[in-house]
Amino acid sequence: MKPLEQIAAELQGYDPQALPANLVNDFLDRLVQPVTGIENVATADLLGRVLAQDVVSPLNVPPHDNSAMDGYAFEGSQIGSAALHLQPVGTALAGKAWQGQVGAGQCVKIMTGAVMPAGLDTVVPQEFTRSLDDGRIEVPAGVVRPGDNRRLAGEDLMAGKPALLRGERLGPAACGLVASLGLPSAPVARRVRVAYFSTGDEILSLGELPREGAVYDSNRYTVRGMLTQLGCDVIDLGVVRDQPALLEQAFRTAASQADAIITSGGVSVGEADFTKAMMKQLGDVAFWRIAMRPGRPMAVGRIGNAVLFGLPGNPVAVMVTFLAFVRPALLRLMGCRDTAPPPMLRARSQEAMRKKPGRTEYQRGIVSRAPDGALQVRTTGNQGSGVLSSMVQANGLVVLHHGQGSVAPGDEVDVMLFEGVL
Repeated sequence: MKPLEQIAAELQGYDPQALPANLVNDFLDRLVQPVTGIENVATADLLGRVLAQDVVSPLNVPPHDNSAMDGYAFEGSQIGSAALHLQPVGTALAGKAWQGQVGAGQCVKIMTGAVMPAGLDTVVPQEFTRSLDDGRIEVPAGVVRPGDNRRLAGEDLMAGKPALLRGERLGPAACGLVASLGLPSAPVARRVRVAYFSTGDEILSLGELPREGAVYDSNRYTVRGMLTQLGCDVIDLGVVRDQPALLEQAFRTAASQADAIITSGGVSVGEADFTKAMMKQLGDVAFWRIAMRPGRPMAVGRIGNAVLFGLPGNPVAVMVTFLAFVRPALLRLMGCRDTAPPPMLRARSQEAMRKKPGRTEYQRGIVSRAPDGALQVRTTGNQGSGVLSSMVQANGLVVLHHGQGSVAPGDEVDVMLFEGVL
């Protein structure tokens, strides 16, 4: 494993006291390595898991040429410039192949998904045909071409070829694809184990009585929700007071049980320095002041073999830094091929937004569809990093980049939607 100083030396423009947000993910890409360990998981339980090996198709999907329409199957070379008259000689049903022979001027009535009878390569949809008095059907000129409406064997997946690649995080469609191959299970990376705790004497756990100057801990619950949604095994170590012995015990317990450690609080300038001191004592840790808002202070590094993320204490800052930096790093830890932050879309600002160049700002936004169909966005109002209700109201973040200045109404801005992420 590379020391943090060596990783930092590889990054042009690295400055821990004014670190551009775009360099954070570059640093973490070099710091975080995928976990080892493979387990075979039932297909019904694959959602959200990451493939540890390629899934090679054991069969063709579909296994036979079949019809894409309800209609009539026939041999397409008979199509010409005039209407075609065909005599139905049988019916092919899905799951029950028709075994007869079809000659020139004949066709087979066929249902969607039914195996194409031997020698036939074209299907005319039923609604395009006309029944004649003598029992034949008429296929008007120009409604189909040879080969139309036929699904070829192996058109979706070919036997012996990779159907899904290692590093794929399996969504509903991928789970269905595994099932379509007749596979009862697939090899996936073991779940990433993440330990997390909040720090501070001012933090109350649920069930404790209110006291002056204290606040209830929301961060453990937002972090737990984001980790659970990501598919991690979560280890909740509770609230740890600002006492060196308790902090040391928490960090040692976390490092012995988890692949990653997340803390909230204790990394800002002016806070009690027990948390920072213990991080330095037990691991290889860098302390950053990121050129961003909210979420300026952050610590990263290793304690033992566990990757450490020391997040700010303010609730919104915790969620923003998790989305922008921790989530992509955990996806890399899980072995995902795609570890990019959530994609951004362009939307028209419905209001003015004040912004100074030199830092990246993440403002809580409400994205909607304008009357002309374009995306538009407005902020939730108060953008304080302690206003957790703004994250509930928002459906995305307005991302104002490092070199960007103030925004006027009607200007286009980047938005990072929460859908599928929060």
